Amino acid sequence: MPAVRVCYMSGPMTPSRQTVGILFGGRSGEHPISIRSSRFVVESLDRQRFQPALIGIDRAGGWHLLAEDAYWKLADELTPDAGRPVVPLPRGGRCGLLDPRQPGASLPDLDLVFPVLHGPYGEDGTIQGLLDSFDVPYVGVGVLAAAVCMDKDVCKRLLRDAGIDIVPYVLVTARDWAQRRETVRGAIAALGRPLFVKPANLGSSLGVTRVSENAPAVLEAAIDAALALDAKVLVERAIEGREIECAVLGNDDPRASVAGEIVPGEAFYSYEDKYAAHSLAQTRIPADLDDETGERIRELAVRAYRTVECSGMARVDFFLENGSGRVYVNELNTIPGFTSISMYPKLWEASGLAGPALVSRLLELAAERHESRRRRAVAG
Repeated sequence: MPAVRVCYMSGPMTPSRQTVGILFGGRSGEHPISIRSSRFVVESLDRQRFQPALIGIDRAGGWHLLAEDAYWKLADELTPDAGRPVVPLPRGGRCGLLDPRQPGASLPDLDLVFPVLHGPYGEDGTIQGLLDSFDVPYVGVGVLAAAVCMDKDVCKRLLRDAGIDIVPYVLVTARDWAQRRETVRGAIAALGRPLFVKPANLGSSLGVTRVSENAPAVLEAAIDAALALDAKVLVERAIEGREIECAVLGNDDPRASVAGEIVPGEAFYSYEDKYAAHSLAQTRIPADLDDETGERIRELAVRAYRTVECSGMARVDFFLENGSGRVYVNELNTIPGFTSISMYPKLWEASGLAGPALVSRLLELAAERHESRRRRAVAG
């Protein structure tokens, strides 16, 4: 079968109805969360302005073009289906050559793309680079900010250099753990207890362990478990305090939402605490903060966002320390969750921007950023 040539549209948004490619699923451990998040985007899409092209990526990296009725029948896992068009990754220049495995398996022309891909291979700059290579506008940050924010170690270094408070931590690499274990143990001992051990490049609290007791075997087991998921691991001092989150929206002139608070139902806000049906975790929006602290968190959110060169959107997570009132930036999430319990859309709804308006604004920001880059390329 001859390859099908698909060209991606570029340029500013027009009044006509545009096709938005919604990417979901993906190869990471957050695959099911991505599917749940995508439903909010599809439901919130202004159908007078946009029409969706539903593109699911399975755990093996296969791309699937789904009809809308089939999309709504999905559970939390996208699996290969003999009756569904499968499209391999495009390759080539601005017009990609697609080699369909079945007749008619081609992507429509895409005016914009909304990646709802959490974790590696979606939130780490890889999909952003692919979309940049095809000159197609997409929602969210570019390659640099995506890669930086995905790597918690690199992100913390940049924030620290900008004078923003971060939680004290020790970086543990697979090499150091194998060859310099006693030195690493000594550095970790200086952090005290309790500690959090986490992979540097995963989200949704995957692979995170809280180590409360001074038991070397427990710490080593936590580090080994995290290193099984990533080549870099962070061991952080636990901050006794409150977990505060703030949503940021915008390109050159970003603004912050009201702050919200996560009240974990367990010892910490684990993957199960986030997504399990029996979770006792609570959200408080807006967070019960005095005006000065609330404004300080909003200002820090925008400052952190700009420090790592975000655009489009990000959720900035903080710890507010008991007693001292010190505010630490924990991390930035560049493709935050859009599930029924996710903070990003809830924070904006509380700030006066409900779901449909939020999704439309994100698509507008994607087009604005793309047009700005296009003008600079022409001028250069």
